[in-house]
Amino acid sequence: MTASSSPSLTDLLHAAVTAVGGTERPGQVTMAEAVAEAVDGDSHLLVQAGTGTGKSLGYLVPALAHGERVVVATATLALQRQLVERDLPRTVDALQPLLRRRPQFAMLKGRSNYLCLHRLHEGVPQDEEEGLFDPFEAAAPSSKLGKDLLRMRDWADETETGDRDDLTPGVSDRAWSQVSVTSRECLGASKCAYGAECFAEAARERAKLADVVVTNHALLAIDAIEGAPVLPGHEVLIVDEAHELVSRVTGVATGELTPGQVNRAVRRAAKLVDEKAADALQTAAESFERLMELALPGRLEEIPDDLEYALMALRDAARTVISALGNTRDKSVQDEDAVRKQALASVENIHAVAERIVEGSEYDVVWYERHDRFGASLRVAPLSVSGLLREKLFNERSVVLTSATLKLGGDFNGVAASLGLAPEGTGGAESPEWKGVDVGSPFDYPKQGILYVARHLSQPGREGGRKDMLDELAELIEAAGGRTLGLFSSMRAAQAAAEELRGRLDVPILLQGEETLGELIRNFSADARTCLFGTLSLWQGVDVPGPSCQLVVMDRVPFPRPDDPLMSARQKAVEEAGGNGFMAVAATHAALLMAQGAGRLVRASGDRGVVAVLDPRLATARYGGFLKSSLPDFWYTTDRNQVRRSLAAIDEAAKADGR
Repeated sequence: MTASSSPSLTDLLHAAVTAVGGTERPGQVTMAEAVAEAVDGDSHLLVQAGTGTGKSLGYLVPALAHGERVVVATATLALQRQLVERDLPRTVDALQPLLRRRPQFAMLKGRSNYLCLHRLHEGVPQDEEEGLFDPFEAAAPSSKLGKDLLRMRDWADETETGDRDDLTPGVSDRAWSQVSVTSRECLGASKCAYGAECFAEAARERAKLADVVVTNHALLAIDAIEGAPVLPGHEVLIVDEAHELVSRVTGVATGELTPGQVNRAVRRAAKLVDEKAADALQTAAESFERLMELALPGRLEEIPDDLEYALMALRDAARTVISALGNTRDKSVQDEDAVRKQALASVENIHAVAERIVEGSEYDVVWYERHDRFGASLRVAPLSVSGLLREKLFNERSVVLTSATLKLGGDFNGVAASLGLAPEGTGGAESPEWKGVDVGSPFDYPKQGILYVARHLSQPGREGGRKDMLDELAELIEAAGGRTLGLFSSMRAAQAAAEELRGRLDVPILLQGEETLGELIRNFSADARTCLFGTLSLWQGVDVPGPSCQLVVMDRVPFPRPDDPLMSARQKAVEEAGGNGFMAVAATHAALLMAQGAGRLVRASGDRGVVAVLDPRLATARYGGFLKSSLPDFWYTTDRNQVRRSLAAIDEAAKADGR
């Protein structure tokens, strides 16, 4: 096919938009052109595309037209599903006649997301006993766990993917762990009796043959960090929901040691190595556990001597056990390879984390954490992942990063810096060049929404009930007739507000944690009078257009907690390098969450409503302007009476429409 007869991007986009039943938006065309230019020119692009732009088609169409293999990485399950179940099938159908080829697509996730047939049929290596135990026998058939396991056994016979996310209703993490393995625990297809039918291997094979591979940020991070490629080779990488990438990569690069995890490793290895090696690991585990009982939460700028000795003992004992596990065989252990592999995986993890903390890299942050239910843990995370991303992400391929929130405080440089990129236009040999494009939004924000800042309220203190904030919240919800998504800076604040207002208001209030996320959103959408309260961080990607969500409330500016070890270490590092740590870390973090939270209000061209921030600092503090310029361009007011009138009018209009 000659270049002159190849279809234009406009024709391709038009065909795809028609196929998914959408309408063409100017922003989508601008985005598709910018993506095509980046992909064809082998360059990098950051593109902010507001809600309603139709951004998935804005990158899929030029990527499919380009013809090389593309990896699309997303942060949320909902978007992965939308791409694989809706956008890609329809787009491929629509483009096939024009492209004269049919691009193939596949989904690929980490191994523990797939059902393991070996575990299902042979059982789980048991910690206390030799060999394996059958969870199906051990769990009472009438218990929740027993029912879930029986349901998964039936599902295993009918599922084509073995993907946990295709199992509905879902099961608990505990139930899933009985039928799945991590990549470290896997025997490998060639050694496993079920290798030929393995779901995870089949997903990898499909990915190798596909033109578009849809994955998640975590697998992208593992691919970058581990050095052993998990994803097939590709010319183009598209990172959607890119505002989440840094925190997902940080999560993958974080190591953890807990007494429970160390004791499990001891039990798993004890049966397979000589007594001397097992005793040394047992003794080291006991010293570590005693220290952890006294651990106080917070950052460890220096590793205390007693902790260092305990970690060195753990590291050395783990190393001995690892070599011993490799040298001994024990025919009396049932399904020895699986038992050995699981023991090895847990001891290797302990060795790696203990060694990393003892080595004490200046680029790592180490801290203790205490959890009400799980006790103390020792954690280590990179101070920054920007160097890692710069080196591993932007070499060898064209990268497009997109999200509704990439411009913070009016430009892309803040987000770019967190990805390891120099300010726009200053890239050189060391730092990849990139371009930032904001394609706007199809919505008329000043006409569709109001940003109200409750300037008259008292400033939020560290703790305390904030009675005036709760009074204000109650009045706003009453004026709106329910229809409220309450986004709180902590789970405790969300619970306190729900408890207080359930007693005061005659509208149903749902609270995060009381049902699954999917149930909550369904119930919230179904009844306009219902309110839904939860924490800011979990509501990214919630899409409830229409009259059920006409008031989005944030209780305060969501700065990181002052005692957050990683955030405060990052802030300090920026200050030591001569920068403004507060703006670079705390304000940027808050701006991102607020932009995502405010983005829940207007989801369709008919939506109307108010984003209310019950924190006067947004109107009075120096950094208020930076935060406001990161939010959609709503009509702005601090007049509480004006807002009550507007909410009441929006409520009346919705009722008049019978909604």
